[in-house]
Amino acid sequence: TIRCPLLISPSSRFCAIGYSTMIEHADQYFTDGCGRCKRGGTPECSTQTWSSGLETLREICLAAGLDEVVKWGHPCYMHNGKNIVVLGAFRTDFHLSFMNAELIEDAESLFVKRGENTQTANVIKFTETSQPAAMREILTQYLDRAKAAADSGVKPKRVAPSIEMPEELIAALDADPEFAEAFNALTPGRQRGYCMSIGDAKQSATRIARIEKYRPQIFAGKGFNER
Repeated sequence: TIRCPLLISPSSRFCAIGYSTMIEHADQYFTDGCGRCKRGGTPECSTQTWSSGLETLREICLAAGLDEVVKWGHPCYMHNGKNIVVLGAFRTDFHLSFMNAELIEDAESLFVKRGENTQTANVIKFTETSQPAAMREILTQYLDRAKAAADSGVKPKRVAPSIEMPEELIAALDADPEFAEAFNALTPGRQRGYCMSIGDAKQSATRIARIEKYRPQIFAGKGFNER
């Protein structure tokens, strides 16, 4: 993320060249978006298109007893220190992305894959703002199942990737399909370089910081040490 001190207005975090500062508080997401593009803080932001639906999803998550934090520029809802769901919005839809969805019973077949590069169906998508309210009961059941799965301590069985990826990078890619597409478009050597550089960090916070630092280079199709 490129930080710029030249603000368009006191209420906006966006600069003249179209880059922004990632949001730090969940409330900001519902007014300014994630803080990654020039549409943030304007009526064109996807969060404004789906504002009432997003607020309903937030209410449902909080009513389920989840803790609200911000990760990867999005509201993330946690249970006992474990990520459960991430809330997101695009121009075409808004959604809940479930962590470790393989461990959650999808009895109603609500989970869909985000894209062709996604291994697991872990997203519940909405295309009408009224849908979350109508699905409140079943969404609460899915969140309860996710909490129970997190408490079980069972780890999902994943297909071993050709490149060992840090968990934080996997989570960041799962939370942002555009980022995942850009990463998957890199050469295997560049992917391996990012995985090694991010994975070398001992602390999770440092690994997350490196992911955000490398994000512009990944979108540009460059390796982590290319300028």
